Amino acid sequence: MPTEPLISVIMPAYDASAHLPTAVASVRRQTRKDWELLISDDGSRDNTVALARSFAQHDPRIKVLTKGDHDSKGAAAARNRAISHASGRFLAFLDADDEWLPEKLDRQVGLMLTEGAALTFTGFWRQKAERRHEVKVPSRVIRRDLLKGNVMGTLTVICDRCQLGEITFPLLALRQDYALWLDLLHRTDAAIGLQAPLAVSHVTQGSLSSNRWRATRATWHVYRQHAGLGPLASGYYLTSHLARRLRRG
Repeated sequence: MPTEPLISVIMPAYDASAHLPTAVASVRRQTRKDWELLISDDGSRDNTVALARSFAQHDPRIKVLTKGDHDSKGAAAARNRAISHASGRFLAFLDADDEWLPEKLDRQVGLMLTEGAALTFTGFWRQKAERRHEVKVPSRVIRRDLLKGNVMGTLTVICDRCQLGEITFPLLALRQDYALWLDLLHRTDAAIGLQAPLAVSHVTQGSLSSNRWRATRATWHVYRQHAGLGPLASGYYLTSHLARRLRRG
């Protein structure tokens, strides 16, 4: 009888055929092998589903989830669908156009098992065309700090469901990951940052998060509507958020 995987990798995918092979290969290259990969298609119109199923045929740890139509519901809904089918204690997140370094799961889950951390994240590389720079992270972040700016890249986060309980992304078009991290920091004292670049975020032209005005409006919405902050507090945190972004470049 096969044992349950310790780690469930959550991968939403929408028209991702150009990038999916790289993302899946980076999971399969992990030095830690006790994982399952749930590819949750969000109504792709290209051959994403066929490609994902071909990977699943060659690796039983890969599962493909589809929604039966081509009406995209967004990354949050796709992630939640995968989470509802996940078997692992730990949830790790990787979008279909990003990738991990081979030691990512081994180092991060090893830290969580040793230290008892419920929520962790790591540094990563941000890749745009031929240019790459390292995004460094703090060793620890509490909710008040995170309100000043999101330092937890989704492709680096791992959650321990045994400690945090049910994990559900808010159904927001943008910043649903940021909203969830803020929620989870009500359940644990701090998120622990592993200060090493263990993933690669590929910035693609025209992506939702690459539009800074839309992203800024979405951050304000998280503060006001999701976190329930007043206008003064929201303005303070949004100013801190934008200042941090300007320093980062």
